[in-house]
Amino acid sequence: MVAKDFTPNRLEAAKRVASKCVSGRETDNMGLVIFAPEGFNGVPMTTDRPNLITYINGLEVGHLEDGTAIGDGLSMAINRIKDGKAKSKSIILLTDGSNNTGIVAPITAAKIAKKHNIKVYTIGVGTNGDALFPTSNIFGQLTYTKQKVVIDEKTLSKIAEITGGRYFRATDDKVLE
Repeated sequence: MVAKDFTPNRLEAAKRVASKCVSGRETDNMGLVIFAPEGFNGVPMTTDRPNLITYINGLEVGHLEDGTAIGDGLSMAINRIKDGKAKSKSIILLTDGSNNTGIVAPITAAKIAKKHNIKVYTIGVGTNGDALFPTSNIFGQLTYTKQKVVIDEKTLSKIAEITGGRYFRATDDKVLE
């Protein structure tokens, strides 16, 4: 999430857009699940917008190991909302990669969401082509090198299709907003 194809990077752009989204949904009960090599409960379901926005703005890369467990993160989000009383239940799943770890397969999680009438809207974050990704040189200094952006759009589209949601590809800051 720290590739530099968004300003100043993907994580900061996502935090900015997520905070704006949370601010605009005054009556919705919302929560946050983060995922890397596994899913983590960030903020439980709440209508406390300031608390949720504070948590979002405090997110940083480096607290979790590398990895993308899309299925685990989605499963955790499903467990959070499946028994809620809302008429309409939705999950926004934002990722900049492809599922490469975890216990639950993303498509299995999507089928569970469908069973509970939960729509999943997926967003793949990353430019088309190459982006600057952080790497360490032999002295342990952080440098950036161009690497191909790889987002599993097929799986993200399938998750959305199975659940009645939609898939979006955010290729820059403006599209993400």
